This record gives sequence, C-alpha cells and structure tokens, in this order.
Amino acid sequence: MTDKPGSDDSIPESATATDAPDDTTADDAPEEGEKKRSALKEGAILVAIAVVLYYVMLTFIARPYLIPSESMEPTLHGCAGCVGDRIMVDKVTYRFSEPSPGDVVVFKGPPNWNVGYKSIRSDNTAIRYLENALSVVGFVPPDENDLVKRIIATGGQTVECRADTGLTVDGKPLKEPYLNAQTMNADPLVYPCLGNEFGPVKVPEGRLWVMGDNRTHSADSRAHCTSTPEDAQKGILCTGDPMAGTVPVDNVIGKARFIAWPPSRWGGVSSVNPQQG
Repeated sequence: MTDKPGSDDSIPESATATDAPDDTTADDAPEEGEKKRSALKEGAILVAIAVVLYYVMLTFIARPYLIPSESMEPTLHGCAGCVGDRIMVDKVTYRFSEPSPGDVVVFKGPPNWNVGYKSIRSDNTAIRYLENALSVVGFVPPDENDLVKRIIATGGQTVECRADTGLTVDGKPLKEPYLNAQTMNADPLVYPCLGNEFGPVKVPEGRLWVMGDNRTHSADSRAHCTSTPEDAQKGILCTGDPMAGTVPVDNVIGKARFIAWPPSRWGGVSSVNPQQG
C-alpha cells in the first residue's frame, strides 16, 4: 500500500511543471514586445493629433499673446521687466462680423508701423530655422510686429481731437470709461487729447483708427500719421495722408477676450463703444 505505482512518474510530472514557465515566457516575449510597440505607436499618434489640434486652435480659433508695454493701461497691464498680462485673442468673431469701435484688437503692424521693429529670431541659422518651424505650430511667437490697441473709428468716420472739445468722432465727443480717471479734464464727459491735437481724419473704408488706453504712452495711430507742413508747425498732427495712421481691417488678427495670466488679473477685456458711452 505504501509502495504505490506511479511514484516514478513524480519525476516527469515535476519536470513538466518546472518546464512550463519557460515555455510560457518564450511564447509571451514576442507578445510583450508587440504590446510595447503598439503602445508607443498609439502614443505617437495621440501626440500628433494633439499637435494638429493645437495648431488648428492657434490658427483658426484663439491664441495667447503677451502684453509687453504699458500702452493699454489700465485695461491691460504690461511693462519692461515685469509680468505682463497674457490675453486670449478670439480669431473667430471677425470671420462673421466686422471690427467695431470700442473693440480691443490685436493686429499686425502695417509696414510704416514697423520702423524700429527688431526680429525676435536667433542670428544662428539652424536655430532660426527651428524657431520658424516651431512658430508654424504655435510653440514660438511669429516674427512680426503684433500690436494691441482699441478701435476708435472705422471706415467712413471722421476722428479729431481739439483741446476744447476732446476726442470726437463725426463731431460727437466720446465717452471713454476705460481711461484712467486721472486723465479726465474738468468736464467728466469730455477727455483731453492727452497729447497733440490732431485731425480731422476721415478713416478710409476698410481701415481702422486705433489708440491705446494709456494715451500719454501709446504709439498708436497718432504716432504713425502724416501732417501737412503748415499744421505741423501749429502742433496739429494727422492732417495729411489718412492711410498712414490707419490699420487695414485685413491686418486684424482677432479680438482680445480675457486675461488668462497671471491669476490675479483674470477677467474679461472690456469692449465699450465710446461713441455710445
């Protein structure tokens, strides 16, 4: 009874049990390799899809921009060496409507606005090519003079500023609550020119007259216009070619919608029509 047959079989059974894991490992190795390759392939596809979606968003929907200067204070904050506002610019709205007075817009500077503009690209050829390639997908800013200002007048309207009447469009004084209260004069409904008198300028069709909210520190339409010699001697600007100081509507990149960074500045960007108050 103690000497049961089959005791000799314990050796091959044990050997079979011992050999089984080796056979399984040999069979599973190619499968694990395929799984890893499949995972890497799926990851690469997801990254490619993400890059394409990001490119589509930047090109057709919205794009972030940094405010580098104080020209739009107090609406938008920016200064040399500080943390400027980063705004999100809506690139969809103007596909279905026209820019309007009061809109804060980002636009590409016309040629005569680009005097003094320095390329942000590296002097190294290889790095410059890389920067240009990354710019296509939005990881590097475009190498162009992009500016942000508020629309004051559109095509067909006449803009002018005189010390006694302030800024007017089609002869009507503007109400600009977005300006710093300290820049107002004695009349709460009339703002001074905050600089030289200018105009009248009849804005050509398809173009815009734009100004910064920080009127004393903004190189806007007033800084790029031309003047007749007689008016220039009187200190009155922008009485020459109306094209020089205006911006083509086609140069508008989009409408500033909200401040995305820093968190302490989160909020929308006002689009108050100064002609309606």
